[in-house]
Amino acid sequence: MEPDDQGGAALRWPGADAPDLVGARCAAGASAETAVDSLYRAQAVGLIRLAYIMLGDRQAAEDVVQDAFYGLFRHWDRLANQDGAVYYVRTSVLNGCRTALRRRAFGLRLTTYQPPAGSAEAAVLSNEERQEVMRAVRALPGRQREALVLRFYLDLPDQEIARIMGVRPGTVRSAMHRALKALGPMLEEMS
Repeated sequence: MEPDDQGGAALRWPGADAPDLVGARCAAGASAETAVDSLYRAQAVGLIRLAYIMLGDRQAAEDVVQDAFYGLFRHWDRLANQDGAVYYVRTSVLNGCRTALRRRAFGLRLTTYQPPAGSAEAAVLSNEERQEVMRAVRALPGRQREALVLRFYLDLPDQEIARIMGVRPGTVRSAMHRALKALGPMLEEMS
């Protein structure tokens, strides 16, 4: 932490080169706005990608992440451990994805957003093989899909995945085993 212009401690988050943003510490005197803004700058893109993988809809993914950070900001003063803000936001994003998927299941369809064809992101996402994998992952039951995304996309350990999903580490391992076992035949069938 470094002193700021007002003599207080300024919040300093690790840069992009730091592999572990979860261990970042918040200054006790940091305002909610400063802390949430710094966390947003460090985590938003990855969380939007996480939500996009879960939902398959970029606009909905951005909305879920925005809602999660808004909730963090609103409840910042009530966080028991402000060092756990990253866990709070990840859990909120995952819960937001679950809610969006439930709404879809009940017929409250969210509009599907297609990125402009000329963007680099659209070119990467349009790869047919990637689309097949994404369809197969989305066909998995929710818990299996969540465990796979948190493990292979965010590269989180079982303990952290269990904490985010609200289950035990053994349940995470079981869900991942079942998901990987189910993905093999689904991908063979698609090709």
